Amino acid sequence: MRESQEYDKYAHEPFAVTVDLAVFTIRDGALHVLLVERGQEPYAGQWALPGGFVLPDESAESAAQRELAEETGLADVSGLHLEQVRTYSDPGRDPRMRVVSVAFAALVPDLPEARAGGDAAGAAWLPYGPAAYRPLAFDHDRILGDAYDRIRAKLEYTGLATAFCPPEFTLGELRQVYEAVWGAELDPANFRRKVVGTAGLVEAIPGAARLTGGRGKPAALFRAGTATALHPPLLRPTPEGPSS
Repeated sequence: MRESQEYDKYAHEPFAVTVDLAVFTIRDGALHVLLVERGQEPYAGQWALPGGFVLPDESAESAAQRELAEETGLADVSGLHLEQVRTYSDPGRDPRMRVVSVAFAALVPDLPEARAGGDAAGAAWLPYGPAAYRPLAFDHDRILGDAYDRIRAKLEYTGLATAFCPPEFTLGELRQVYEAVWGAELDPANFRRKVVGTAGLVEAIPGAARLTGGRGKPAALFRAGTATALHPPLLRPTPEGPSS
C-alpha cells in the first residue's frame, strides 16, 4: 500500500469567495433595484450591486442573508425571498485577486430609503433598466441581467410575484407587480379572472378590504397562497398576442 501524502494547502493559488445581491422591489409602480456607490477602489464612485466577502465561519447563503439585512436595514430577513442565481468565476472579473462570486436575487416589498453599509459611499433604489447608473462595477451588469431574467420567467409558473407585496394586498397591487416586472400593461378583468382561477396563487381574507383611491368601493384583500407551482401558468403577454 502506498503511503498517503499529507495535503499541502499552500500548493494552490488562494482565492476569495463573495456574494452579490440583486435586490428588487416595486416603487411607484416601477421595478427598482438596490445599488450601492463604491467608496473604495477598484471602481470608486461607480454603482455596484451590494454584497461582500464570505466570512470563514459562514456559508454563502448565510453571507447573503447578512448582507441583505445590512443593506435593507431589516432586523429579520428570514421571511424575504432570496434565491441563488448562479456562480461567477471568470479569472479576471475582479482586478484585485481571483474572486468567485455566488449571486443571489432577493425580492422585497417597498422599503424606506436605502442605507449604505460597510465601505459603500452611498446606496439608493434606482429604476431597473439601461439608465445612467450603468455600466455597473465588475461584472454586475451581467449578474443583474441574469437575476432579472430569472424573476421575470418565474412569475409565469410560481407565486413569486406575491413576494413583492405586503402580507395583505389587493389584486390591483399584485397586478402592478406583473406589469412592472414584465413591462406590459395587463387587462384588470382578465388578470383578476386568471389569478382567482389559479389554484393556490392567492387566498382571499374574509371580510377584509381597503380603499385604494377614487370613489369606488373598498377593494378585497388577499394573502399569498400555498402553491409552489401554478397550473396553468400565467404566461407573459407577447407583442402579437392579447394581454393576460
